Amino acid sequence: MSDDMVDRTRKLEETTVSNSLHEEEEEEEERPVREKAEYEEEELHKLLVPDVSQLPPTPPSAVETNFVSYFAPDFMKPGNDQYVYRHANGLCVVGLASTHLAFKDKGGITAVDFNVGKSDRSSMKVTGKRKRNAQHFESNTALCKVCTGDDSYVVRLIEKDT
Repeated sequence: MSDDMVDRTRKLEETTVSNSLHEEEEEEEERPVREKAEYEEEELHKLLVPDVSQLPPTPPSAVETNFVSYFAPDFMKPGNDQYVYRHANGLCVVGLASTHLAFKDKGGITAVDFNVGKSDRSSMKVTGKRKRNAQHFESNTALCKVCTGDDSYVVRLIEKDT
């Protein structure tokens, strides 16, 4: 081999060695960045995909997730207990609690009459985003009358703005 060829081969080897050293340095710099990215990816995966062993056997119902529940015992007339489910948008669902006397009467509940007071509450039509034509109730307003085989119970609004 000629001297010229030997020089070119040496230069090529030196460049290859220096390039490989440079690549190793870059890899060492990228390694912590890659490890950090992998760690962040792992943490994100843990947040987004829950561990199956930690999930409840049945998912929560829509009422449990979307409403706050309140139990309202009636101290004036024991046994006339109610519940209220309140949504974040202000909607309230009022119902008879399982401890209400109407459920304990013989024959159970036979009818629910919304014609109480001056207006028939079943014929109310509420429309639009702002709930036009909605009635505003005061505390202790009669909402409906629940009839059983033996008796009837008037369901009243527990508290204004609930």
